[in-house]
Amino acid sequence: MPARIEDYALIGDGHTAALVSRDGSVDWLCWPRFDSGACFAALLGTEDNGRWLIAPAADTDAADAAHNDTHAAAQQHEEDSDGAKSDASGQPNPDAKPVPRQAEKPPAQAAGSEGGKARSKAAARRTSTAARRTREEHQGDDSTPRQPGYTRSTRRRYRGETLILETDFETPEGAVTLIDFMPPGNGWSEMIRIVVGKRGTVKMRMELVLRFDYGFSIPWVSRLTHDSGIKAIAGPDTVALRTPVDLRGENMKTVAEFNVSEGERVPFSLTYSASHLRVPPARDPHTALARTENYWLEWSARGTVEGKYASAIRRSLLTLKALAYEPTGGIVAAPTTSLPERMGGSRNWDYRYCWLRDATITLLAMMRGGYYDEARAWRSWLGRVMAGSPEQLQIMYGLGGERRLPEFELDWLSGYEGSKPVRVGNNAVGQLQLDVYGEVMNALHLARIGGLQADETAWNVQCAMLKHLETIWEAPDEGIWETRGGRQQFTFSKVMAWVAFDRAVKSAEAFDLPAPLEHWREMRARIHADVCAKSWNPKLNAFTQTYGGDELDASLLLMPLLGFLPPSDPRVAGTVDAIEKHLLHDGLVLRYRTTEVDDGLPPGEGTFLACSFWMVDNLALQGRVEQAREMYERLLALANDVGLLAEEYDPVSARLVGNFPQGFSHVALVHTGLNLMKHEQGMASAAGQPPHDGQGREPPAGTADADTESSPVV
Repeated sequence: MPARIEDYALIGDGHTAALVSRDGSVDWLCWPRFDSGACFAALLGTEDNGRWLIAPAADTDAADAAHNDTHAAAQQHEEDSDGAKSDASGQPNPDAKPVPRQAEKPPAQAAGSEGGKARSKAAARRTSTAARRTREEHQGDDSTPRQPGYTRSTRRRYRGETLILETDFETPEGAVTLIDFMPPGNGWSEMIRIVVGKRGTVKMRMELVLRFDYGFSIPWVSRLTHDSGIKAIAGPDTVALRTPVDLRGENMKTVAEFNVSEGERVPFSLTYSASHLRVPPARDPHTALARTENYWLEWSARGTVEGKYASAIRRSLLTLKALAYEPTGGIVAAPTTSLPERMGGSRNWDYRYCWLRDATITLLAMMRGGYYDEARAWRSWLGRVMAGSPEQLQIMYGLGGERRLPEFELDWLSGYEGSKPVRVGNNAVGQLQLDVYGEVMNALHLARIGGLQADETAWNVQCAMLKHLETIWEAPDEGIWETRGGRQQFTFSKVMAWVAFDRAVKSAEAFDLPAPLEHWREMRARIHADVCAKSWNPKLNAFTQTYGGDELDASLLLMPLLGFLPPSDPRVAGTVDAIEKHLLHDGLVLRYRTTEVDDGLPPGEGTFLACSFWMVDNLALQGRVEQAREMYERLLALANDVGLLAEEYDPVSARLVGNFPQGFSHVALVHTGLNLMKHEQGMASAAGQPPHDGQGREPPAGTADADTESSPVV
């Protein structure tokens, strides 16, 4: 079985990304793009669906015995149940040679009122303790092995502010460091792994299992004619492995054993190319390492974030950069598909696409962090995909702006920890989600404020979008959470329709753009009154998920952050209090109660991390700064040992769940952290200290933080 979600780290090159487990196994890599088929898909299946392991070797006899016993048992069970061995797809095929199964890996070890404040603090302690215990179980001395088994301890980290991963293995015989990275700007995509001897002599083992097309296609493997290594071809894909180590075939795998002594460095380079093209030339791995380190350090140095939470914020910004597809500027929601929102459940979605909803918060996060080039690239991507008929605006697109993202299931993959189905594509692409109009208008307004001026065509497109929105804003839709239980009158969708007209008015006023201002102001007022009249529930003393409903929704925490109502409005305070009472689970925020809301799916999911960050913002805006700080720091503690967050967190099992790493979670971390630090600066200013940006300077005019309103803009 694959590692725990929190035991993975991310490396990438601006075209795709890989997940590397704590024990040195690359269990997920899609080539050549984020949304391409995976050649390593063990994350969603078994090791036979593709992985690349480099780790200290097992005791040979014990490892072979465990492998043979498990393999024989698996074969016997397969023959008893099916009457024939299965092929690579998992379907019976009496004529096919079986893909050898490997030994199974052992299972992993397993606030409004004063009363509310006490409950929140108690939940904070429980959650922080559980998260810390979970990390401690999987950091430092970790004697729970994956096949091939060995007793060792591991520690890992990123090398400074880079995406170069370093994993230290300690064995009784010595110590080595495994360096993993993907060189950016290479002209082709490549993953390099270098084993560095630190102490003594360590026997190492490498296992390469290539299975293209999401773990389905077994390639034809041959020796390279001019280099030391192999070439694997299947259909349109070619991968070449170069290394000075002797390689051999074993049970449909490429394996090697080698010794590494102190001071030695043993490189492995895996390069992708289309099968009709020549294999890319060999390059020196050590030179590539130095160039990659310089690239990331130079990029990180452009950042302007300093202060109490700067380390976590800067790592999150670097993660967002890793999720950006450099050729187009599009940013994927996550590099994975079908990591479950509940273990064993069916809420498993493909997030390897670009959501317009992410436009506003991602663009502003990059600007607030000082990365205007990335913000400009994302702004350009947004401008291209929104061009065309407003009636055809979609909620998401492919990396290059592709419109068709058909959803289908991969039945040969067993799913992460048995969570099926495994999906590719996303049928939500065809949904009506009215909030995207507000997201786009807000993004472009903030881009103008940040100095990313758009041309006249962009403004004309915006005006056409508003004209269309005027005809549909009263219609039911699927909402921000992309429910599959039918369209409803979602409150947040109406709030974002208000945002669309509000930001258009503000852009026209601030930048002297031609617009029917009076009409837009009338529309803005009409939508505002409609929401306040139809969504307010006096019995709950809160706004509800839908018009006339009685269920809450965490998206309503964004109402004050978007400027729909001021934080001091008693309706905002009532809504925040109601969400604290009814949507908190061990101090973290659920999107809504899946047991009470018919969203077309079986109930059950983790707490949604972005919603929890929104709660932090609301607590701070209501003057509950100490609670806000405690909750934010608890959320930071949920990140894994290299600073990565998934979409959700399950307080019961103390595990990250959902696709990983999740851009939405990291963007929320950035904004909330910057808002808290800005709040502290405001308090310092009130005490007579000069305002600053964490570096002793006032924010320059024209920057995002200097020009945004007093409420956080998200």
